[in-house]
Amino acid sequence: MTRLLRTLRLDPSDAVVFPLAAAPGEWAVPGGFCYWDDNLESLTGKRRQAFRAGFLGLGSFGWSTLVEVAEADPAQRAAAVAALAAHLRAAYGAPDEAAARAAAEEEIAFAESLCGHPPGTIVALARSAEGGEVRERFRTLHERPRAAREYESMPVFAAISVEGEEEPVQHPDLAAMARTRR
Repeated sequence: MTRLLRTLRLDPSDAVVFPLAAAPGEWAVPGGFCYWDDNLESLTGKRRQAFRAGFLGLGSFGWSTLVEVAEADPAQRAAAVAALAAHLRAAYGAPDEAAARAAAEEEIAFAESLCGHPPGTIVALARSAEGGEVRERFRTLHERPRAAREYESMPVFAAISVEGEEEPVQHPDLAAMARTRR
């Protein structure tokens, strides 16, 4: 067993701030290599946000603000390497399978090096361009309790009905309320 990074979505903001949001639960890598050929000073909008704070999900090749440390078996690790190698060939023109696989292995090994924390530890990334070089800073936020992980699909706010606590229906006159505020 090894530990890898897995995308985490606590709210829907990733779908708004990134060009493509990673789905929750994808294996992930920091993904700084996606910007090697970019003029970092001219990045704007969603691409700039992905550069500044995004982890690359290896299922959708979308971005995630947060990842968590998770246990991965050898087959899952091999699948993550294969997915990343295929992406490196298709999207970045790696010259052959061997070169793509070597680069993917290196990126996965780097992700593993960030996983020296207990499973469930949340990791965030701040990436910047300093003096013509890319600098990545990683910080751990906290370990999510096991009970919280079991309810990942619950929204932050939800309406629930409770029997025996009915309240009278109110029909406010919004137009009248607006007139009295003037």
